[in-house]
Order: sequence, then structure tokens, then C-alpha cells
Amino acid sequence: MRERGLAQPPTLAVYLPAYGDCCSDHMFFAIHTTAPTGTLVPMLRTTLSALDPQLPLGTVRTLEEIVTRSTAWRRFTVLLLTAFAGTAMILALVGIFGVTSYSVSRQIPEIGVRLALGATPGRILRLVVLQDMKPVLAGVAVGLVIALLLTRLVATLLFEVTPRDPLTYGGVVFLLVATAVVACILPARQAMRVDVATALRAE
Repeated sequence: MRERGLAQPPTLAVYLPAYGDCCSDHMFFAIHTTAPTGTLVPMLRTTLSALDPQLPLGTVRTLEEIVTRSTAWRRFTVLLLTAFAGTAMILALVGIFGVTSYSVSRQIPEIGVRLALGATPGRILRLVVLQDMKPVLAGVAVGLVIALLLTRLVATLLFEVTPRDPLTYGGVVFLLVATAVVACILPARQAMRVDVATALRAE
């Protein structure tokens, strides 16, 4: 049972009968009920008074309240990290899209020359995507290495999730690469629709 918090490994426990000699002057009861929470406390007080009017009833909390209190700091920290990570992801996507689109737009004269020399649009599109995806893939590779090195910082905030979760890493990489590919394709397709003479005159 995880009686010391989620950060600690579960410990072994032994449940003893409540009657007979007891080694403590107080007891904890775990009650499973389908009754509404608002009616539970009066019901427990009535039952306890029927057994012994001198027995005091301590704090009554639901299992959800106990779990919520024990994980409040962890959930707040994860919420902040999620907000910062989401903001960083949006900035990264916007940055990748903007820089890649600008890089492709600068290649309009080169695209015009290739079209004038008889290159097919499909070949030009593949060339543009492969050329502009190299720095993106290099950046993703460096980011993955750094992220794997920093997994120890977030390991204590995770519960039953590995800090090197392949689905998370795969999803982030796919999103970044897909954004870069779209940023390459859209301006390249627009550039190939431009008149060859206009593209050759573009600065």
C-alpha cells in the first residue's frame, strides 16, 4: 500500500482484527459506501454513538480528498510545466513555419531557373523539401538528445509513466516535422505557379 505518498515505493502491510488488545489509542476505518457524502458523517456519528457515546469521531475524508491533497503540489507543478511546454511548442511551430517559409520564398529565382530549364514540379518540390528539412531534422535530433539528458529533472513528478515515454517523444517529433514539411510545401507550390519570367526577375 502507498501509505507514504506516490513518490515512495509501496510497502507491505498487515491488517489485524479490531477487537481484542490494541496497540494504539486511536483507529482508522476505511468505509465503502454508496451513500452521498453529505449524509455519511451524520450516519457515522449515529452509528458510533450507538456503540459508545464517549467515543469521539475524528476527521472524515473521502478517498478522493486524500488523493487530491497528497498530489496537490505535484499536480500544480505539472500544470505549470505543461503550460510552459505548450507555449514553447507553439513558439517552436510558429518559428519553424516562419523560417522555413521564408527560406523557400528566397528560392523563387532558383525555382524559376529550374522550371525554365525543364525541371518537373515534382522534382523541384522534392528538392526544396529535402534541402530545407535538413536543419529542421538536425534541430530535432539535438532537441531529443537534450530532452533525454534532462529526464531526471521530471522523473520525480511522474507516476506510473516513464520519463522517456516513446509516445510523447514520437508525437512531438511528428508534430515538428509535419509542420516543417507543410511550411516547405505550401510556398514551394505557390512559387511553381508563378510565371517563369516573373520568378526569374524576383529578388
